[in-house]
Amino acid sequence: MTDQTQRISWDKPTEEKFLTILKQIPDMVRGIAETRINKKAEAIVRENSRAVIEEKDMVAAFFAETPAAFRGAMKQSMVDLKIDFKGYGYE
Repeated sequence: MTDQTQRISWDKPTEEKFLTILKQIPDMVRGIAETRINKKAEAIVRENSRAVIEEKDMVAAFFAETPAAFRGAMKQSMVDLKIDFKGYGYE
């Protein structure tokens, strides 16, 4: 199996946090956000020759794909879920 065909999965606690954050995104952009963040997280994992999306990958994907105007709400969602994004190098 090559890296491109390897099945990527979510670590269960991270997937639960991802879905919780998604619920807080307005309906009209939620689908777009879910697709973009999921694809970015998968790309990060593939680049590192891994198969499981972990919290650090989800955080990196959210920061990469969330427009600046919505980052405050995104960060607050992470704080509420006790995700230490600063520990992953983000401000």
